[in-house]
Amino acid sequence: MDKLTALKTYFGHGAFRPGQEPVIDALLAGRDVLAVMPTGAGKSACYQIPAVLLGGVTLVVSPLISLMQDQVAALQEEGIPAACLHSGQDEIAARTAAAQALRGGCRVLYVAPERLETNGFLALAARLDVRLVAVDEAHCVSQWGQDFRPSYLKIAAFLARLPRRVPVGAFTATATEQVRQDIIRLLGLRDPLCLTTGFDRPNLYFAVERPRDKERYVEEYILDHPGKSGIVYCATRKTVESLCRELRAAGIPATRYHAGLEAEERAKNQEDFVYDRRRVMVATNAFGMGIDKSNVSFVLHYNMPKNLENYYQEAGRAGRDGEKAECVLLFSLGDVQTARYFIENGRDNEELTPAEDEAARARDLERLDRMVGYCKTTRCLRGYLLNYFGESHAGKCGNCGNCRGDFVETDITTEAQKILSGLARIEKRWPGGLGVVALVQMLRGSRDQNTLRRGLDELPTYGIMKSTPPGRMRQYLDALEEQGYILPAGGEFPVLRLGAKAGGVLFRGEKVTMTERAATRREQQAGRRAARSKTAARAAAQTAGDSLFERLRDLRSELAQAHHVPAYVIFSNAALAEMAEKRPRTTGDFMRISGVGEVKARRYGAAFLRAIAEYSAAEPAD
Repeated sequence: MDKLTALKTYFGHGAFRPGQEPVIDALLAGRDVLAVMPTGAGKSACYQIPAVLLGGVTLVVSPLISLMQDQVAALQEEGIPAACLHSGQDEIAARTAAAQALRGGCRVLYVAPERLETNGFLALAARLDVRLVAVDEAHCVSQWGQDFRPSYLKIAAFLARLPRRVPVGAFTATATEQVRQDIIRLLGLRDPLCLTTGFDRPNLYFAVERPRDKERYVEEYILDHPGKSGIVYCATRKTVESLCRELRAAGIPATRYHAGLEAEERAKNQEDFVYDRRRVMVATNAFGMGIDKSNVSFVLHYNMPKNLENYYQEAGRAGRDGEKAECVLLFSLGDVQTARYFIENGRDNEELTPAEDEAARARDLERLDRMVGYCKTTRCLRGYLLNYFGESHAGKCGNCGNCRGDFVETDITTEAQKILSGLARIEKRWPGGLGVVALVQMLRGSRDQNTLRRGLDELPTYGIMKSTPPGRMRQYLDALEEQGYILPAGGEFPVLRLGAKAGGVLFRGEKVTMTERAATRREQQAGRRAARSKTAARAAAQTAGDSLFERLRDLRSELAQAHHVPAYVIFSNAALAEMAEKRPRTTGDFMRISGVGEVKARRYGAAFLRAIAEYSAAEPAD
């Protein structure tokens, strides 16, 4: 069997996705690989196809139990024998998996990185015919990565203890240049093929919104997307709990996930989401890496993450099936302080020296600044993300909130002069500087205790912007900061400083403009939504349920429950949509659907062909 035959037989695809073939060729030739490929690009197939063709056992180092279990279930559905070893198993299950691998009944064996250090696994690995080692989520090995895990540093030592050196494939979806170099060095990769297919996910729509009421926004967004599955990420457990309660009260089938729940409940809630029993997951970032659910149609961020790496990875859990999906970040000023607090107080990594820990903290604060820049920019959001990861992107993408938004240029020269003049007087009175709140309170003529105690009410600029709402003040400050007229300085409690360009506005009459959105996409939708009651929306959803696609989705759910696997493991939404469009009538037609391999055709083909035939026969004649 060659690689193309394996691709079609086991995965049901007739051609490789970009980047897959050179990675597979390199691993089959015995060469190490570092592959940076976006979520949904087919990284798993890059080591699963070599696993089929090389024989023996392919070891896959994976950080999360949920990922292992999902991958094993998917491989078994495709006819590839697989097993996993992790701490959540009882002794009988672990022994069964080990025995299966020893007798040659397992082509792919998933293992947690912590397991590599145990004497029991080292003894097992010495007896296995290991042909390939794949390291998933390889960025976890880097101290500069967003998900550093000390256990990943032990992988190189494990590789050295194997009876013979085998090719090693390292895979990740997000890695800056420094992280890529760390992966090569810390895993001991030898002359690896380094391949980056690009970070772009054209099917994802990106947007940043600033709603006054985040809870209401989330509730209405979900009600506006009936039948769609999605994730809502929150920064704290408290927010997860309160938002989940609100969504359930609104009749939305939501569940929750955070580290404060008992392990049993976390597992149940995750299973409910993966198996489509609950279509919305409200979670902290504890519900993270390795969530292999292909039919996620939206990811909402209730709070801003600490960095773009985390955001892109979490947002990237939408649209893994290639269908259109939305990633919306709800931004507020409080998110910045929350993220800064976590950075300043959440560092307990014993693997780092004090100097390294301080350097990592500084790097995290730098990343936070870039994350805030994403939330404030009026440029193409996709371009901002791609540029951050070192990939050029010219012009507008046409598929993000900023590119679709209607923007206007507003002259804010007078406002800028007032703000910069006020800041200049604060700098003169307080050489150490003051923060945003103090500046805004002074300009708006606040009588709060701190303003009066500092004597800011005695400045000539006190109250000169009294009629300007706080939200509008924030927009002015963001624009001035983005253009370099104002510079934030300091660490935990940042202060504002005049930038080098401020003099031109204050003394030479230079003009200042601000790009702002004339009407947000959400505001445009609000008018339409106001004219449509929730009852009408539910009626529309009921009508949509009569479509062939919905019939096939219902059948998939029934089969998933019968076989005890997640629905997307049977067929993706994209495969169901193609079936609904092409309406195959024979097994041969069915196998020409992308994502239908031989094993799945034998197992499920008759049921789906029967459902399609019955639907077509029941349709009224034209």
